[in-house]
Amino acid sequence: MSRDLKKVRNIGISAHIDSGKTTLTERILFYTQRIHAIHEVRGKDGVGAKMDSMELEKERGITIASAATNCNWKGYDINIIDTPGHVDFTIEVERALRVLDGAVLILCSVGGVQSQSITVNRQMTRYKVPRIAFINKCDRTGANPNRVTQQLRDKLALNALPMQLPIGLEVEMKGIVDIVTMKAIYFDGPNGEIVREEEIPAGLREEAEAMREQLLDAASMFSEELMEAVLEGTPTPEMIMEAVRLGTLELEITPVFIGSAYKNKGVQSLLDAVLHYLPCPTDIENIALDLDHDESEVKVTNKTEDPTVALAFKLEDGRYGQLTYLRTYQGTLKKGDSIVNTRTGKKVKVGRLVRMHSDEMEEIEESGAGDIVALFGIDCASGDTFCDGSLNYSMSSMYIPAPVISLAIKPVDNKAQGNMSKALNRFTKEDPTFKTYVDEESNETIISGMGELHLEVYIERMKREYAAEVEVGAPQVSYRETISQRAEFDYIHKKQTGGSGQFGRVAGFMEPLEEGDYEFVDSIVGGSIPREFISACDKGFQKSLKKGALAEAPVTGVRVVINDGNSHSVDSSDVAFQLAAIGAFKQGYLKAKPILMEPIMKVSVEGPTEFQGSVMGSLNQRRGMVLGTSEEGNYTVIDAEVPLAEMFGYSTILRSLTQGKAEFTMEFATYRQVPKNVAEEIIKERRKEKK
Repeated sequence: MSRDLKKVRNIGISAHIDSGKTTLTERILFYTQRIHAIHEVRGKDGVGAKMDSMELEKERGITIASAATNCNWKGYDINIIDTPGHVDFTIEVERALRVLDGAVLILCSVGGVQSQSITVNRQMTRYKVPRIAFINKCDRTGANPNRVTQQLRDKLALNALPMQLPIGLEVEMKGIVDIVTMKAIYFDGPNGEIVREEEIPAGLREEAEAMREQLLDAASMFSEELMEAVLEGTPTPEMIMEAVRLGTLELEITPVFIGSAYKNKGVQSLLDAVLHYLPCPTDIENIALDLDHDESEVKVTNKTEDPTVALAFKLEDGRYGQLTYLRTYQGTLKKGDSIVNTRTGKKVKVGRLVRMHSDEMEEIEESGAGDIVALFGIDCASGDTFCDGSLNYSMSSMYIPAPVISLAIKPVDNKAQGNMSKALNRFTKEDPTFKTYVDEESNETIISGMGELHLEVYIERMKREYAAEVEVGAPQVSYRETISQRAEFDYIHKKQTGGSGQFGRVAGFMEPLEEGDYEFVDSIVGGSIPREFISACDKGFQKSLKKGALAEAPVTGVRVVINDGNSHSVDSSDVAFQLAAIGAFKQGYLKAKPILMEPIMKVSVEGPTEFQGSVMGSLNQRRGMVLGTSEEGNYTVIDAEVPLAEMFGYSTILRSLTQGKAEFTMEFATYRQVPKNVAEEIIKERRKEKK
């Protein structure tokens, strides 16, 4: 494949809810002639935006699953992933950023940096993804790009560098001034498709020159050639672009662009910026682990002639079976090739190879390094690496947050039972943050996820896509237990019932562990517990962590140290030492003063200032702790930490308190001790349920 990788861009579009990601992607597809008509996210024509292909997405006007597409702009191939903005679907953003080279962070010119913008920025930083910012909705009342640029510096600690100046704001927005070329750009025609360049309006000339000075100061730090040209007074637009690109790739600069996707202004300039400033696959260093050499780190080459390495980053069960989204890091994938899943060692054949355009597919014969494609009929899990057999590499996996909320679901009849099982199998395979298990005692099916909306969407999809009618129980919070002090244990497990018996003695202590869930320390000297039984002790302690003695919640934050014990030459066995460890844990756990922990959510409420008092009151009633408030005009943002258990049904209460004018977002922050009186209630309730 003679493809120039310098002319490939793999980008993600990420932002807070309702910042205009899907609307922007719709315009990009229109201007690159991938679609021939523009449809709105909540359009009255019933079609909906191209990237929101799921019925639920069209109804709710939100993105639920990330969607991939590709387009061509000025001879460059651009692969785009449009990601959800809602924190409940954070895994979709996480896995997209894992495989992308660059990203566009969208911000609303009125809302500015909001809670989910902070989360998305943190995810981009985690995967070292170079980004450019686009301040959208500059046509809205209250639009203020300067304030948003300052927030990028203050709240996200980014070196935000304005590259454009608006010609008018709100209803008056006519176009933009490009600070690099010092030209005014207007977008004419019914859909803004005619781009016209003119001289800068006289009233903006002075401001544009001052901004250009700032731009030259910041960009010349990354290019000696530009620095010399600035001193001589001869910087060219090409020199400035190259310097800004270098700063962006080093994550030292975040170029800021402005526009209004809905009003078709500034989108073509943003596409140009993607080509100028975001990395191509060869600009990014990707690391794989060599499984044949002790997982030593190796650099992936991005060369099409090298052995194939590809990562499956997303699974989808569509009309034609399992669809596996792959990012090829090196080598070439061809139809009919055999590839090996390095996790399972299984060899599979590449049947159909497709390029995705939202929910449509285009058959292709081969794909090379830097491509994002999809395969059919390959059994694998999200995060698996495929090689051609000559290598045994594994790409590093992505960060997966733990679920915080659970629901019990029950099928209404036998037919629904079968369909529900099929749906759950598919959803758990597709989404690593969605978990399901059967409770041993109540025999109920429990589903767990990232929030109420997350589970609500899956229940709705069960009904629609699988005709699985289910009854839903009350939401359950994922509590945890931990210990608050050091405690010793010394336990003998003895059983004699004719024939060989069971014997094992385990002694030591347990103590709180500051970081991590569990640590096992073997301090046995002199062989008081033979080496072959140490792992059995570890297994026994790990089994004990599944249910604590307070509220039968998982136990975390425990270090167990064994330093003594006894064995019997005939009666000791793996089973005996596992049971001895379980007994030792029970004995020490109650002495170690166990406490109940609950998930605390970071809640951000945005609404008119007139309702500030009643909103803060409603958060305080919910055991919330207000961290701070910020006011922009007559709009207030309240940040608080509130226990998840107190947040069920809060959206209805907030609506009635604020006449439907406020909204809130929340995401998991940490686990914290439950107040004593509340803990007693929870423990009492759990024991009653058990009876």
